[in-house]
Amino acid sequence: MRPSVKLPFVKRAFDIIVTGILVLCLSPLFIIVAIMIRLESKGPVFYYSYRVGMGYKIFKFYKFRSMRTDADQMVDKLKHLNQYADQKEEALKSYPLTRDEIAYTKSNILVKDDELFNQHEYEKYKASEEKKAFVKINNDPRITKVGKIIRNSSIDELPQLFNILIGDMSLVGNRPLPLYEAEKLTTDKTVGRFLAPAGLTGLWQVTERGKAGMDAESRSNLDIEYALKHNFWMDLKILIKTPIAAFQHENV
Repeated sequence: MRPSVKLPFVKRAFDIIVTGILVLCLSPLFIIVAIMIRLESKGPVFYYSYRVGMGYKIFKFYKFRSMRTDADQMVDKLKHLNQYADQKEEALKSYPLTRDEIAYTKSNILVKDDELFNQHEYEKYKASEEKKAFVKINNDPRITKVGKIIRNSSIDELPQLFNILIGDMSLVGNRPLPLYEAEKLTTDKTVGRFLAPAGLTGLWQVTERGKAGMDAESRSNLDIEYALKHNFWMDLKILIKTPIAAFQHENV
């Protein structure tokens, strides 16, 4: 059962007002990018994966599509070029999740709201998502020409503004995690990060960006610190620092 957590009224109101203005101002850019994506390759303009946010809520995490539609099928053909090949050799076919809540029962059956499915299917989906995280190829042929541009400029992240309007995310928070990462954070200490909303930017992005020594533990500690201390003024400081941090080299 998910813990009951809710955004403070002021934070939610600020998110809606600022994000609404940003969407209106950036709507011409949205249209241009969408047209460029469709002109270069057939397929959907947007791409989504499942992420875990505040209170372990699972939601669709949107981006502009930056890869070919057959990118998943190309993985096996390109595995000899994968820099992380020694960490992840193979994964099973993806089984998409269509609901928000997932819970384990004693019989190893997963429950998605009013629907049941076998745990084995979920493990296949999780393995597929984990494999994607361990694929890194120089001059990756799966990435389209438009995709390279929008990735390098972070324009591919802009659809997450709709995640904020929906209420899945906030302008400032902890980055939402893939399922396979979130399920590992279950200790009394690490669960604290899920008391804060998933965010477009956050504390570790503006304090650790560009530092070669950053590791998963230090990032997790900053997530927990934000979850325990965040307030409106802290969010404003992070938002002000974000544009500066965005121009720094990110060694992630």
